[in-house]
Amino acid sequence: MGTLLLIRHGRTDANANGVLAGRTPGVALDEVGRATTEALSERLAGVNIARVVSSPLERTRETAAILFKQAENIELEDRLLECDYGDWQGTKLSELAVHELWPIVQQRPDEMIFPNGESMTDMASRASSAARDWDAKLTAEHGEKVVWAAVSHGDIIKAICADAMGLPLRKFQSLLIEPASVSVIHYSDSGSAVSKLNDTGSEWLSKLNDEAIKGPTLGGESGKA
Repeated sequence: MGTLLLIRHGRTDANANGVLAGRTPGVALDEVGRATTEALSERLAGVNIARVVSSPLERTRETAAILFKQAENIELEDRLLECDYGDWQGTKLSELAVHELWPIVQQRPDEMIFPNGESMTDMASRASSAARDWDAKLTAEHGEKVVWAAVSHGDIIKAICADAMGLPLRKFQSLLIEPASVSVIHYSDSGSAVSKLNDTGSEWLSKLNDEAIKGPTLGGESGKA
């Protein structure tokens, strides 16, 4: 079967400001989001990608257009759409973190149904089905060495990766998927494997260095060698 590059959209103002954008229309990439997406485009330039599939929201379509400028068309897939967070959409995460349902989202997501929205179980089911269906279709068309890309959202990508890893949805919050990151899944008749998770190029090392500077060092003093 094929190889799937799962890509989260670039950073938006909602990401930067800690707002749960959900399916809010008109959410576009910010300056950082465009820059990191352009950088990812350069890293992917040598990869022969047979097809690009995207969530239909603006931020994912914008990311896909930057990444795959030479693509003749980008397929829109509703099953890769962001979770329907219902009444939570547009709310700051700092406010949601004290909501009585927050522990369910974090510790028992398989039990969570967002008020006037979607259950996380339904979200995970449609997302993983989309990935497997598209992979089967493209493998039939192009052979088992096919490489294809899907541009989507954090929770959607976590759900697809968890499914590929055989990880129950209850544990999927242990995965971290950052903006403009790539995760790689290999599907086969015998199962599936995740060979890369949340790859942000050199960004992860820069963030790690920033955190390390603030912490203790081998010399025993914070910030000193």
